[in-house]
Amino acid sequence: MDEILGQLGGLLLGSVPTIIFIVLLFGVYTTVVHKPLIKVLAERYSRTEGAIEKARADIAQAEARTAEYEQRLREARMTVFKSQEAHRQLALQARAAAVALARTRAQAQVEQARAAIAQDKVAAQAGLEAESGKLATAIIRTVLEPATQSPAGGD
Repeated sequence: MDEILGQLGGLLLGSVPTIIFIVLLFGVYTTVVHKPLIKVLAERYSRTEGAIEKARADIAQAEARTAEYEQRLREARMTVFKSQEAHRQLALQARAAAVALARTRAQAQVEQARAAIAQDKVAAQAGLEAESGKLATAIIRTVLEPATQSPAGGD
């Protein structure tokens, strides 16, 4: 057993320079390769994934701007439609006022025409009564005149 322990001690003593070399190699690897590699990977991530995240943020911002633009466009259309509706209402009101005025004038003209027709009727009736009286008198004279003349005296 002492022999085994001696051999182990010898092996352990012989492996010390290898252990030191491995630790030194690990240190050199860490400073020379691993740290620059981590920096490069971080830079690569920032350039690729960061660019993708920035692009996503830009897309979201563009979508927000688009939604805002569409909202403003809808509001502008509503304003135009409301303005058009107001103008249409004003035009309808003006048209209704013009129609009412025309009706009033037409009604006044109709009333004047009716009054004129009534006056003409009264005048015509008076004229017809006077004329009928004259005609009646002329008819009576015509009928009675031969009767006043003797029927035997003329022939």
